[in-house]
Amino acid sequence: MTPPTKAEIAAAHGRFVPDVLPAPGEPLHVLFSGINPGLYSAATGLHFARPGNRFWPALHRSGFTPRQFAPAEQHLLPPLGLGITNIAPRATARADELTDEELRAGAERLAALVAEHAPHWIAIAGVTAYRTAFGRPRAKIGPQEERVGNARLWILPNPSGLNAGWTLEPSPRAFRGSLVAEFARLRAAAG
Repeated sequence: MTPPTKAEIAAAHGRFVPDVLPAPGEPLHVLFSGINPGLYSAATGLHFARPGNRFWPALHRSGFTPRQFAPAEQHLLPPLGLGITNIAPRATARADELTDEELRAGAERLAALVAEHAPHWIAIAGVTAYRTAFGRPRAKIGPQEERVGNARLWILPNPSGLNAGWTLEPSPRAFRGSLVAEFARLRAAAG
């Protein structure tokens, strides 16, 4: 895949990246939800596409995929019972460009996806956005008591390379933890 140009990235503001979901009736074990697409992802039409985003390595190293997929291979997730969406579908340069209303509307959108596709788990990558979208100001990373429809809920750290408090693997630099370890906790719970 050829990386998008600066002009293509700039022009992606406000675009949408289609959800990656199995066909209705096909099993969906875990639906991963980002906050919203970044401009790089919107320019490519692929989730978690920016170089340096740690979603794909964490997904593999935690045991969800048999090898590390590239963003262009996101279509390989549904046969594994996995999917990807976003809380807010509109692409922005930074998540803080989203309004609280967009995040709350995103929670309703996720509930509709859960009703249609019946995932066992929904895993939201980004605790701050989750807190606003779902009105849970004290939520922490990990499993949640509440559900979205019938789906159990897990909050993952944001895998963006900008989230330096979470390293990919365990490290003395990580003052919060390891993305792989947190993804693996979800993997163990999801079976």
